Amino acid sequence: MKLALTCGDPAGIGPEVLMSWLQTHADEARLTAVIGPARWLDRLPAAGEKIPVGMDDFAAEPGRPTGEGALVAWAAMERAAAGCLGGEFDGVVTGPVSKAQLAQIGYPHPGQTEFFAARWGGEPTMAFCGGRLRVALLSWHVPLREVPSFLTAANFARVVRATMELARAEGVVAPRLGVCGLNPHAGEGGLLGDEEQRIINPILSGMQAAYPGLSLCQPADTLFARQLRGEFDAVIALFHDQGLAPLKTVDFDEAVNVTLGLPHVRTSPDHGTAFDIAGKGVASPRSFSNAVAVARRLIAWRARAGA
Repeated sequence: MKLALTCGDPAGIGPEVLMSWLQTHADEARLTAVIGPARWLDRLPAAGEKIPVGMDDFAAEPGRPTGEGALVAWAAMERAAAGCLGGEFDGVVTGPVSKAQLAQIGYPHPGQTEFFAARWGGEPTMAFCGGRLRVALLSWHVPLREVPSFLTAANFARVVRATMELARAEGVVAPRLGVCGLNPHAGEGGLLGDEEQRIINPILSGMQAAYPGLSLCQPADTLFARQLRGEFDAVIALFHDQGLAPLKTVDFDEAVNVTLGLPHVRTSPDHGTAFDIAGKGVASPRSFSNAVAVARRLIAWRARAGA
């Protein structure tokens, strides 16, 4: 099992948390290919393979993002994606990138999730695990005003299928999935919004025969606490901040971003570039370490399941 590890934006904390992982996981490091700028690769501990991208003399300054650095991050993604398509790698763990810097150089995707979906095909779902919570998103990088347009049977089928895969890959035999309502108190019987009664619950009800552990809409303000108490194995949130605010409150240093629904496995630490602390030696490597572990579990589960 060989993983590609990308540096992310070379001015952020991605390179240093990756280096920290290599220093403390020498045996696993032999089964990786690290992708990044040549001068940075020369300073790394041993890895199975080192693949340079970008200009040979490029050197990033921690905390000072540039267009050149964004080009390196993009090139690393391209190399990792191509390596999976060619059978060179079994999956990818990506370092964090700057969406703003990438947009300035013409990167056409909202994030890395959409990039890998474009390169590999499939129906992506953004999900998170690795800490105490397990969360999947019906929609993610879209404005809040557009969320109601995502309340379709096809989108719920996609996210439920993906969340089941994640829970089962993590050892849950019969996953129990709690679904957040869109409105306060899941609409309070229609008093605070009727999307639950009119759209979402009929869709979920129609899926319960195939997925007995699937709930109808639940009040989002209590659902994550109920997961922590063991009532549910995963939560499906309907939009980005509904799921990510509780997750990052509880699991900020441990959570892993997982792109489900694609032909190949892709995970990432669930934190950004953190330019403000880059190069200071204070960034926690736990999320990156968990991202590697989750990627390996997903790859192994898919192999066993024949996926």
